Amino acid sequence: MNRDALRSALSRDSSVSSRAALAELEAGANFEVFLNETASARQLWGIWSWRREVMLDTGVTPRPGLAEAVVRLQAAGTARVYLATVTGPERRFRILL
Repeated sequence: MNRDALRSALSRDSSVSSRAALAELEAGANFEVFLNETASARQLWGIWSWRREVMLDTGVTPRPGLAEAVVRLQAAGTARVYLATVTGPERRFRILL
């Protein structure tokens, strides 16, 4: 997946996190899409919902977008999800496609 394809995918999502990742990407951030590896949305939901719960239980404020990602992963069921990262000078995003 090239930069334009990732930009297109992010631009179709109106979430705050997607817009922030898109802004970093458009500013020239590095990115990587792991096309040879997928995970089931259900498996990722289990991981990320647990992480969010632990953060809340220990007083750590989850990053913006985590709650929405957990809800979307649960709704996606057994769909296969690609993983990507966008790394800017100030922030790194984990993208679930």
